[in-house]
Amino acid sequence: MRKIILTLIGAVAFVLSSCAQSEKKDQFQVHHYNKLTPEQEAVIVNKNTEMPYTGKYLNNHDKGIYVCARCNAPLYRSDSKFDSHCGWPSFDQEIKGAVKRLPDPDGERTEIECNHCGAHLGHVFLGEGFTALNTRHCVNSLSLKFVPQSEISKNVVLN
Repeated sequence: MRKIILTLIGAVAFVLSSCAQSEKKDQFQVHHYNKLTPEQEAVIVNKNTEMPYTGKYLNNHDKGIYVCARCNAPLYRSDSKFDSHCGWPSFDQEIKGAVKRLPDPDGERTEIECNHCGAHLGHVFLGEGFTALNTRHCVNSLSLKFVPQSEISKNVVLN
C-alpha cells in the first residue's frame, strides 16, 4: 500500500512539474496586445467593417502617425492620408513593411493587415486615380490609434 501511495505521489509530482514547464513555455509564446473594445475586436479580430462616415479618424487632418490599435506598430504617416470620400480614412502609402496584403475571402478585393500582429485593417484598392501613387488603403478607424507629431520621439525613424 505504501509503495502504491509513493508511486501515486511521484506521478502527481511529475504531472504538476510537466504542467508548470508547459506553462512557462507558453508564456513566451503569448503576445501582449492592447485591450480592445468589443467594437475593435469585431473589426480587428473578426474582420468586420465599421459603418462608413462614423470613424474617429475620417476627418482627422492633424500631423502625426497612425499606429495599430492592437499592437502599436506604426502603419501610416499623416502625410499619406487623403480624402477619398469613401467613408473611411484613406492612405496612399503605408510605412515600409508595416502592412501585409492578402486575398480577401470574397475573391475580389485585397485585404490589409498589420504586418506585426495580423490585425485586420481594411482593404487596398489600386488604379482608382485618387493620388499619384494610384493606391487607396481604405482603413477602419477602429483598427488605428493616432499619435500626434508633438508626441513622436525625435529618435523614432520611420522608413
